[in-house]
Amino acid sequence: MTQPQTTFEEIIRDYGAMIRRIALSYESAPHLADELVQEIYVAVWRALPSFRGEAGLRTFLARIATNRAVTHVARAMKVPRSVELDGQIPSGLASPEHQAIASDRRVRLMRAVRELPLKYRQPVMLVLEGLTLEEISQVLGITSNAAGVRMSRAKQLLKDSLGENDYEI
Repeated sequence: MTQPQTTFEEIIRDYGAMIRRIALSYESAPHLADELVQEIYVAVWRALPSFRGEAGLRTFLARIATNRAVTHVARAMKVPRSVELDGQIPSGLASPEHQAIASDRRVRLMRAVRELPLKYRQPVMLVLEGLTLEEISQVLGITSNAAGVRMSRAKQLLKDSLGENDYEI
């Protein structure tokens, strides 16, 4: 629940990374992802006065980011993508070999996630952001059961696509 002292700057500081990751899950071109982040910030700015605290602030922001990103994807469907997902995702592992392997796995996973139909991509990205099924159902405007079914189907599609069972979502 927002409190009167919660400012837009605090929201950007505390949730900006989450918003950026959601934007990057829908847009791989760096300049277009930056534009999408800015669109999300404007949408947050406009929607913030209407926040009633019925859901958590993180859920509220994730819903705005997801909805704006879906709109972005719908507009971009007419233009073919020409840029691949950047492989410079830090892994935090010690050796360069482990870092390269982990980075490759993340790139493959993100590519596979981006190839999922939108209704399955959405819950996967929100789970990767740490949202619960209940929070995902609120963000997507569906029941918890429907969110669970979508997540289960998405996992199976990812396993089929990647041909491996060692990816944990």
